[in-house]
Amino acid sequence: MEPDLTLQGDCIIGVSADSGCVGIPHKMKEMIRRSDSKITITIQVNGDSFVVTGRGHEDLKLENTHDIVIRKSSYLCPRTLAINCDKASDDMPRKMVKELQDPKTKGRFVIEVT
Repeated sequence: MEPDLTLQGDCIIGVSADSGCVGIPHKMKEMIRRSDSKITITIQVNGDSFVVTGRGHEDLKLENTHDIVIRKSSYLCPRTLAINCDKASDDMPRKMVKELQDPKTKGRFVIEVT
């Protein structure tokens, strides 16, 4: 939801989102808060997709109004959507990163929970 980015934001993929963790539907939050849940995040930009898979956890707060963070670690905070993910921002294809650097580019962030 933040409209822009500073130089310190070296692992941020997108800004100006419609919602943070707090906007995730209640039923989906219940599923995410299971330690056995598998969370698949697909980031779509101009016809290309980047897929990250992680896990849920019963202690996830999912309360942040601005941010959604996916982590390779098991660190939990109100911004965290998924932990123990198989990829990080530096794994995203450089073509997609370059496209997202253009403020006019729109991306789509899709969350699936099983």
